[in-house]
Amino acid sequence: MNPTTAAAAPRRTRRRPKPTLVMGVLLLLPILAATFAPGLIAPYSPTDFDYSAILKGPSASHPFGTDNFGRDVFSRVVYGTRIDMQIALLTTLFPFVFGTLLGAFTGFVGRWPDTLVGRVADLVVVFPFLVLVIAIVAVLGPGLTNMYIAVSAVGWVAYWRLVRGEVLAQKETEYAQAARVLGFSPTRVLLRHILPNAVTPAIVYLMTDMSLGILLGASLGYLGLGAQPPHPSGA
Repeated sequence: MNPTTAAAAPRRTRRRPKPTLVMGVLLLLPILAATFAPGLIAPYSPTDFDYSAILKGPSASHPFGTDNFGRDVFSRVVYGTRIDMQIALLTTLFPFVFGTLLGAFTGFVGRWPDTLVGRVADLVVVFPFLVLVIAIVAVLGPGLTNMYIAVSAVGWVAYWRLVRGEVLAQKETEYAQAARVLGFSPTRVLLRHILPNAVTPAIVYLMTDMSLGILLGASLGYLGLGAQPPHPSGA
C-alpha cells in the first residue's frame, strides 16, 4: 500500500461525524424548520375555526384530526413549536446568565456576599419549584411573560450553586495562583481564567433545563397559566 494512502486513511476515518451527532441533527432539523418557517409546513392557520369539521379523525386533509373548534391539530402543533422554543430559551436564559455571574462573584469573593446569597438561595429552595412558580404566576396573572418572570425568580439557584462550587475549586488551582502572582487584577483572573473553566457544568445543565422548561410550559398551560388562547402550544 502506498504510504501516503495509508497515512490518509486514518485521517479520513477520524473526520467522519459520529452517528449519534448525525441522528441528533436529523431530529433537530424539522423542529428548527417548524420554529422558523411554520407556514411552509402547516397546511392551515392554527387559529381558523371550521365548524363543518369539528372533532374529525385523522385524514389526508387533517393528518392529526381537528379539535372541538374545527382547527387543524397538526397546524397547531407546528405553530406551537415556535412558542415551545421561545419558552425553552426564555425560561433558561436569564437564570443561566444571572446565576452564573452571581455564582462566579460569590464563589470568588466569599465572605459576607457568599453567605448572604446562600441564605437567599436556601429560602428559595425551601419551597418546591413547581409550586413556587405556580404561586408567583397566580399572583402576577396568567401569560407567558409572567411565567418567564416566575421561573427566573426561582431558577437561578441551580446555576448559582453549580458555578459557585466550580469557582471555589478552580480558584485554588495552580493556574489561578500563577495569575495572581503575575499581578493580574481579580476581575481578569475571574472572568478570563476561572470562569471559562467553571461554566461548563452550567452549560450542560442549561441544555437539559430547556426541555424541563417546555414541560413546565405545558403544565402551566394545562392549568390555564401559560400560553393563552388562541395561541397554540406544541407541548
